[in-house]
This record gives sequence, C-alpha cells and structure tokens, in this order.
Amino acid sequence: MDKQLILNTLKKLKENSPKRNFKQSIDLIMNFRGLDLKKPEHQINMFVNLHHDTGKKISICALIEPDLADKSKEACDEIILAEEFSRFKGKADIKKLADKHDFFIAQSSIMPKVATIFGRFLGPRGKMPNPKIGSVLQPNANVKQVCEKLRTTVALVTKNEPAIKCSVGKEDISEEVIADNVLTVYNSVLQKLPNEKENIKSVMLKLTMGHVFNIREESNEKALVKKGKKSRLKIKNKVKTEAQK
Repeated sequence: MDKQLILNTLKKLKENSPKRNFKQSIDLIMNFRGLDLKKPEHQINMFVNLHHDTGKKISICALIEPDLADKSKEACDEIILAEEFSRFKGKADIKKLADKHDFFIAQSSIMPKVATIFGRFLGPRGKMPNPKIGSVLQPNANVKQVCEKLRTTVALVTKNEPAIKCSVGKEDISEEVIADNVLTVYNSVLQKLPNEKENIKSVMLKLTMGHVFNIREESNEKALVKKGKKSRLKIKNKVKTEAQK
C-alpha cells in the first residue's frame, strides 16, 4: 500500500469531519473477501506491535507473586497478588476487572491459578496473559519494558465477520505517524492472508464519530492497468499502421 494514499485519505477525513469537544480516535478498518472463518487458517487472531503510540491510555493489570510486586507497581495501573485472588468470588467482580484493563500480565509460576480463576472471562475478550506478546512473566522479567511494549500493541481478531478494526492514533497526532501505524497493521495482516491482496476487499479510515473514508488503492491499481492496456493498444496500432505503409 502506498503511504501517500493513506496521507491523502487522512487529509480528506479531517477536512470533511466536524469538530468535536474531544480528541477523536482514528480507526483502521480492513474488510476481507474469499475467507471462510470456519477454517482456522483463514482466521485473523494476532497482535501487532506498532512503531508509535496511538495516544490512547492503555491500562495494564499485573497478576503476580510478592517478589515482582515492587517492579509491577512502577509499571502497571493495578497489581493483584496471588494471595488476593480469593476476593474475586463472583462473576460480576471478575467481569468488572476484565472490562477495566486492556492487558493483563501474569507470573508464569501462577498461570494455572490465573487460568482457573480468570480464564473464562479474560479468554473470550482476548486479554488472557499470552507468552507470544511477553505478558507471561519469568522471575527476572523487566516488567517496565513489557508494559511499554504492550502500550503500543494492538489486538486484531476476525470474530463473526471477515473484518478487523483497531485504533491507529488520535486526530491531533502527526499524519505521518498515523500513516506509519496503518502501514504496520496492513503489512502484518497481509502476511497472514492465504491469498494476500486478493483477500482484501477494502481498507478504510474513520474518526470515532465521523464518516468512513476508503483508501482507494484498488481503484488506483485498476487505473494503472487500464492505462497500461491503452498504451499497449496504442503501440499495437502504431506497428500495424507502419506495416500497412
């Protein structure tokens, strides 16, 4: 995808969206075609680490043993020691906790306990501590570094429809930064699709309370193909005319 196309779309989006009393998020939406979501290999369920912060406040909760308490207090928004798990007795308490934070990190030594108590609520939300993104901590873990990485990480999942949506920035962030985040997500997803570009139906940007704007790469590609066909036809006719002479 051409970066200039993204920048042009961002400009159009901002020029044609009314101002609000708050800083709106800019969301990236990718719609797919030719995917059968019943097949695991056609499903998107991944984490992408962006190059830039999206401007959104990301809340992180640590589920840990006392030995990592001090490190976690410095880096996380909330810490819950293993000995305190018993206070989460009902579904309502755990659901409230699951909704409160964007990511959960947990010490590897207590993961079985975390899975038993919190798993059925964190799992469906895609918030279960995951070694793939470093949120399952070893005893010598650099908790601050883990949290910094998570704050620039977005989760991408195709649930009941062939589409993904994620925030790539706020409207007051540099357009260059947002375009870079868009490209990072786009290229990461492209590699996961069975037929790459053939599986992409549309790529769009929108403000929280604004209209959807297409990044019209496909139409540009079609225009180039059409232009190429005309050029070849012109050359062919020229050769034919010269032959007749």
